[in-house]
Amino acid sequence: MRGKVFARLLRELKGSAAYLISGILSSLVSVALSLYIPVVIGETIDAISSGTEGAHFREFVLRLAVIGCLAASSAVFRWISDTLFNIVSVSAVGTLRQKAYYKLSLLPASFFDSRPKGDVISRIMSDTDTVGNGLLLGMSQLFGGVVTIVGTLVLMLRISPKITLAVVVLTPLSLGVASLIAKSTYKYFLDQSKKKARETSLLSESLGNLKLQKAFVREDAAAKSFDVVTDSLASSARRAIFASSLVNPATRFVGAVIYAAIGLIGAFTAIGGALTVGELTCFLSYASQYTKPFNEISAVVAEIQGAVASASRVFELLDEKEEEDDGEKVARGVAGRVSFKDVSFSYDKERPLLKHLSFDIEAGQRVAIVGPTGCGKTTLINLLMRFYDPDSGVIELDGVDTKTIPRKSLRDFFGMVLQDTFLFDATVEENIKAGAPDATRDEVVAAAKATHADRFIKKLPEGYDTVLTEGGSALSEGERQLLSITRVMLSSPTVLILDEATSSVDTRTEAKINDAFEKLMSGRTSFIVAHRITTVKGADVILVMKDGDVVERGRHDELMAKGGFYKTLYESQFGN
Repeated sequence: MRGKVFARLLRELKGSAAYLISGILSSLVSVALSLYIPVVIGETIDAISSGTEGAHFREFVLRLAVIGCLAASSAVFRWISDTLFNIVSVSAVGTLRQKAYYKLSLLPASFFDSRPKGDVISRIMSDTDTVGNGLLLGMSQLFGGVVTIVGTLVLMLRISPKITLAVVVLTPLSLGVASLIAKSTYKYFLDQSKKKARETSLLSESLGNLKLQKAFVREDAAAKSFDVVTDSLASSARRAIFASSLVNPATRFVGAVIYAAIGLIGAFTAIGGALTVGELTCFLSYASQYTKPFNEISAVVAEIQGAVASASRVFELLDEKEEEDDGEKVARGVAGRVSFKDVSFSYDKERPLLKHLSFDIEAGQRVAIVGPTGCGKTTLINLLMRFYDPDSGVIELDGVDTKTIPRKSLRDFFGMVLQDTFLFDATVEENIKAGAPDATRDEVVAAAKATHADRFIKKLPEGYDTVLTEGGSALSEGERQLLSITRVMLSSPTVLILDEATSSVDTRTEAKINDAFEKLMSGRTSFIVAHRITTVKGADVILVMKDGDVVERGRHDELMAKGGFYKTLYESQFGN
């Protein structure tokens, strides 16, 4: 599993192949230069020990200058390689985030209904950061380490194959220790990523409901819940860090033992005359450099394991099944006739919601949908907009099965005003033009005047050019609702959906908005989910829903005269 994730992670670097190759080449040059330094040092020692006194100083100065140049050049190429690897890492993180964000637009509504927001945010932000950090350390240490190991091995073989064989025989001890410990770290880092997502989700929830917490004096309870999650995350992090921290000291200990053994073997070999002092010095230097990469690589095992664990969570998101949208028919000249034919649907297959629902709405009719909480009003709208598709039955728009119409094409003919308003971090004009980006300023102002939003917009610091932040938090609930209504007014949809659209405005403002709605709904099919008397009473058709079915249908006066469920519901909500 981890191998597949890591291989896929490497494939994500294809777009930065040029930087990656250049980084590897720079790392090769840096290591090669650094590996030549012990050769010069060994030759210097032998030259000094065998030369004349006058030549000692000249030889020493010359070779010292060579060593300085080699060290400086190696450092420059190491800086270049680290910079290039950094670019690759940042690019990979950016690519993953872009793919993950784009993926969100392709996922069905059911995905978001079953996932905490914090978990999704954590995968896109926190997990991709962890991937980037692991890649950066992994590339900079891994490539340089591998080249160092191969290079020193070749050079040691050139000096003394017999001692080199001893080094190679003892090396698996270090690798075995590192591998044994690394196997236990992955599960800890995966658990840490999941708990970090839970913490992000809880924080997002707390910030989004801060006023509610204060209203019910739930600050202490919320803080305790957050403490529990934070403590759990800290505990998981400690286990991961403890396990991964064992790698470096363990491999260093094994490396020190190997170095001591090689030193003893080399000393006896030099005494026997098979090695010069300079060659022994050079060999010991290479032996030290040979074991050092194992320590460095083991030091980044924690980061690499964390990166792989986080990458697996990001790839889980990228592999989620996308919303199918392969319709071929594109609706043109839609009049707005809507039909539900034997439609059944449930979010949970064990708990049916809509059961064999059937009704026909003529183009231009104003339809009010009423019923108790949980009867399926919002679900009906979700099906109409194709946020979900029915389990069985057919929904038609002008006689065409909506499943054969691509969602984007279908939704171009719908306009929605919901109870919960949403405004972008953009200017007032840009928010209003969200559904009609090509509209002119005059058209924007005309729509705002029609919804009576123009008056308060002009009072804003920059008028229509005022930038709204944090979802328009500086505006009142009613003002935000007015902007949402203006947005739909400007887009001029064929079918209008109003879900408690005037619930956040006062009675006087509601009257003004209803006047605007009268103009907007004229000649358009309109579905209204509301409980206000004026809206319900003025509808051409009232669909009365109960337990996922339409139990009554008609105008207000007709339904009241029947004395059925609608009358009971009406009198309980609005009074006699």
